[in-house]
Amino acid sequence: MPKTFTDLQRHALSGATMGTRWSALFHMPKGFGTDTVQTAMAAAVAEVDAQMSTWKPDSDLMRLNAAPVGTWVKLPAQLMTLLAAALEIGRASDGAFDIGVGDAVTAWGFGSDAANPQRIRAALSAPRRPTHEVLDLDPAGLCACKRAEMMLDLSGIAKGYGVDRLTAVARGFGIPAALLSIDGELRGYGLQPNGKPWVVAVEAPNPDERRPAAILDLHDAAVATSGDYRHTIHVGGRDLSHTMDPARGGPLPESPASVTVLAETCMMADAWATALMVKGPIEGADLARRMGLNALFFERQGDGIRQTPVGPLFAEPTKLDA
Repeated sequence: MPKTFTDLQRHALSGATMGTRWSALFHMPKGFGTDTVQTAMAAAVAEVDAQMSTWKPDSDLMRLNAAPVGTWVKLPAQLMTLLAAALEIGRASDGAFDIGVGDAVTAWGFGSDAANPQRIRAALSAPRRPTHEVLDLDPAGLCACKRAEMMLDLSGIAKGYGVDRLTAVARGFGIPAALLSIDGELRGYGLQPNGKPWVVAVEAPNPDERRPAAILDLHDAAVATSGDYRHTIHVGGRDLSHTMDPARGGPLPESPASVTVLAETCMMADAWATALMVKGPIEGADLARRMGLNALFFERQGDGIRQTPVGPLFAEPTKLDA
């Protein structure tokens, strides 16, 4: 691999997916063709969307949602991998991360339909058990079976998984270092040509502006943020976050302004950021410590923001510039 900047060419690829955009940034020797990389990356995220979207009525996830209780449904391997990870994180978080909130997401207007008062009342009054208790998986047979009525929603983990798929494609083409992203979920591996890690910003939790509140060095790691300031609904004079409280079937009444998680994979960072949002700043920080997670909580206090870092990667001054 050439060692000088002049031997390398910067490439920035992107495309539409999951209602937002994916991107890939990397450097390769001059003459390296990116057309096949672009095509492969677009196909990888399209496959994730086709399997896991709640916006596509013919997706594999929606087939599972439509299946009668007690019926085993054949699923593709990628969706099975994601469901297994989601249930594992659901157990580890005591149900704070729960993919069985699709009825609430739809009812409150965060899906493809507008908010519906009748559906909202139904979601709030529906009996709820953690999805990891009522969804059976057969990984060997690539089948899943619901043991209770539920509507699964993977919006808290699928984008992160999509970033991991982009990463796999980049590695498959022999790209030694890259920064991949979908929306605010990012994963970086290898070093830039100057020998430094990828530098990414953690956004300040402010709906009226976009500015960095912290800077991270991303090296062989992934980062994801869940917050209350971008996707909201205005109800009763309050702006409510799109993050659902699995216990009540509605948006979180109180939550941190945002939670950012660093993890080995973007799928894990994405899901744990949601789980810690649901847990809140105190219980969430305790859970992060028990699980050995690196997390950064932002809480609103009066006119300011309080930062609570958890884990060594956020505690090191070289990793965080608040």
